[in-house]
Amino acid sequence: MLESIKVWVEDKETIVKKGITLLELSKMYDELFLHKIILAKVDGEYHELNDVITKPCHIEFYDLSSSYANRVYLNGLVFLVNYCFQELFKRKGYLLTRHSADKGLYIEATCNLTREMVYDLENKMNEVVRDNLKIHKVTILREDAIAYFDEIGDTKKSGLLKYMTNTYVNLYRMGNSYNYMFSLMPCETSCLNEFKLTYLNEDGFILRYPTIYSAGDIPRYKHHAKLFEVFRESKEMCKLMNLETSVDLNDIITTGKIGDLIKVTETLYSNKLLNIAKKIASDKKVKIVLIAGPSSSGKTTTTKKLSMYLRSFGLKPEVISMDDFFVERVDTPRKANGEYDFECLEAIDSKLFNSTLDKLLKGEKVILPVFNFVTGKKEFDKANSMKLEKNEILLIEGIHCLNPAVLSNIDSSKKMKIYLSALTEINIDKDNRIPTTDNRLIRRIVRDYYTRNYTPEETLELWSNVRDGEERHIFPFQDEADVTLNTGLVYEFPVLKVYALPLLYTVKSDSPYYEDAKRLIRLLDIFLPVPSEEVPNDSILREFIRHSYFD
Repeated sequence: MLESIKVWVEDKETIVKKGITLLELSKMYDELFLHKIILAKVDGEYHELNDVITKPCHIEFYDLSSSYANRVYLNGLVFLVNYCFQELFKRKGYLLTRHSADKGLYIEATCNLTREMVYDLENKMNEVVRDNLKIHKVTILREDAIAYFDEIGDTKKSGLLKYMTNTYVNLYRMGNSYNYMFSLMPCETSCLNEFKLTYLNEDGFILRYPTIYSAGDIPRYKHHAKLFEVFRESKEMCKLMNLETSVDLNDIITTGKIGDLIKVTETLYSNKLLNIAKKIASDKKVKIVLIAGPSSSGKTTTTKKLSMYLRSFGLKPEVISMDDFFVERVDTPRKANGEYDFECLEAIDSKLFNSTLDKLLKGEKVILPVFNFVTGKKEFDKANSMKLEKNEILLIEGIHCLNPAVLSNIDSSKKMKIYLSALTEINIDKDNRIPTTDNRLIRRIVRDYYTRNYTPEETLELWSNVRDGEERHIFPFQDEADVTLNTGLVYEFPVLKVYALPLLYTVKSDSPYYEDAKRLIRLLDIFLPVPSEEVPNDSILREFIRHSYFD
């Protein structure tokens, strides 16, 4: 007789045969999930569904409504779209995974695309999903994997593996196609049944899928031309420096040229900010500059550096924080779970904020509030009064600064809105991208530890709420910006690695955030380390790794 073992699935005890796969077991629980089951967690550790159960354990299943499983789902779709493109158009070229685009993923082709090609590609993907091809994990010698990718001409993939020290690596096979994917993977294509392709232009298309913020649906695509232009500029600049992947960056480090790259990168960012300052100074009508961006996008340094540049043009910047205009704590809206919602617009005393700014623009003297976060009340002191002089300009920082409801009483010609985002300029390789959110999360983990005495675990615990606030209050208004500025630095991962790795290793295996920490450790391990000595003290990166000129 087959040996039976006791397991706990979704906290309920059940008896299964020893050696059953997680996939077989998951089929018994399909009806409990809105989407197809993609991944399992066994005794607190994520596993692919091909793995077998050999001993008593606790098992949880996840569909794409889970943030971790959603990443696995997207990587499965990337594998699928690459496989199908090669099946249809192998002689024409190949695909390049680029960056996120309005809850979707922008994918470029090395050949000119037509609508018909993208239509055929989507049909082919649906066909493979219906056929339910297996996605096999194959463990081989790293040297053999390098030889394989060299043979098929994927030198970036082989270069990536050359910078690893593992004896063995895992490749994934679909049909006769092998690939290295930087995550766990689905084990069959039938679960990849929710996606759409949107033709963008002859260069690329958008891969759309349900995200954790889309309530189970595939979001409609809205094109953000300004953000795409920033990505395009960054990509072109990286091309000029022969810098498109982590392999290229590691090559620069090993040849001792990282100092030059740091200088060039910092100069490019400073020039962009200087041009924004020139634009503000040359427009005599602008009296208010509104600055917004998601967490850890470098708002503090950018605001202070912009102030410095504006002073060089004869202007006198005065900085106002929207946080000082919070409503009284007792009037703060609450979330469904009863917690205070400090990030919604209703948490701001908009009436006072609008009237204060209106009076300032009319030349009246006002007393600015200072919010006391201990008492939960605004405090007014005559010493904190302000009257806007002719050469003075207001810089206002806050998550709602792009919301058209903010300062709607003031003519648009008197306002300039700036959107900041730390857009990740390089990929791991042509198939595996680095999410911009991971860049910002690593920045925040380091900064929170040094400036707020937060453990990495505490920052990881807060991150989902931070991201939810960004999705609700920042990203929907990014098109309202007059200027979009990329605050990501192409060299920053090797520098952040030195600070972040020791912190992430403190997250214990029994922590609910252990798998998140492990994923970030794996990401940072791709890069060779770079000491921070050559990072200038006015760099945005100093906002997170300390010793900033603006502290």
